[in-house]
Amino acid sequence: MAILNYQPPMVPFLDILYQDEDVIVLAKPPGLLSVRGRADNHQDSLQKRVCDVYPLARIVHRLDMATSGIIVMAMHKSANQHLSAQFAARKTQKRYFARVIGKMREMEGEITAPLIVDWPNRPKQKVCYESGKASLTRYNVISIGEKTSLVELHPITGRSHQLRVHLLSIGHPILGDRLYTSQASREGVERLWLHAAELGFYHPVTEKWMQFKIPHPFIDEPSGLNC
Repeated sequence: MAILNYQPPMVPFLDILYQDEDVIVLAKPPGLLSVRGRADNHQDSLQKRVCDVYPLARIVHRLDMATSGIIVMAMHKSANQHLSAQFAARKTQKRYFARVIGKMREMEGEITAPLIVDWPNRPKQKVCYESGKASLTRYNVISIGEKTSLVELHPITGRSHQLRVHLLSIGHPILGDRLYTSQASREGVERLWLHAAELGFYHPVTEKWMQFKIPHPFIDEPSGLNC
């Protein structure tokens, strides 16, 4: 599926939170691809911007183009192997915030719907209890507004579009989601209201636990929502 009218933000061009010889931690803005796309006009990405300066840097994990927040990249091959193993073994700590459509009834809970690619409509994902991959998201409701709820999310697994589809599956899609919500519900909403606010991992050389945080920008419910 092609990205229509891809116009990645240029300021700041790179927002580096931390850097040493082994890792680089960055804040990705919404609207910027994590990795290069196939099309010629989809080459600009966080990966490319970093690799233009540090050619040996390697991507470890991704955020959806529409999602903002923290990403760690490895500065060399052995660091990439170490960090990738942490993500695979679920040793990292991830914390997201989202504003979702509707008033959440349960103030906390788990979503375990198994996920699989919706092949005819890729890159969309869907819930499939027959052949989907096991998935787990834990959530806590922070506040409830007139039409939306602010939710803290802890993805235990890392499936593609996991948070977006899990919240959709319980009837509360994320505000501004261009893949999983109607156009009417996005009137006046410029971005996906999903933010990777916190990431923790073990340094690939020192083994020291490292924790990074960026506050989410979703404090106030937008006015005039048509949802």
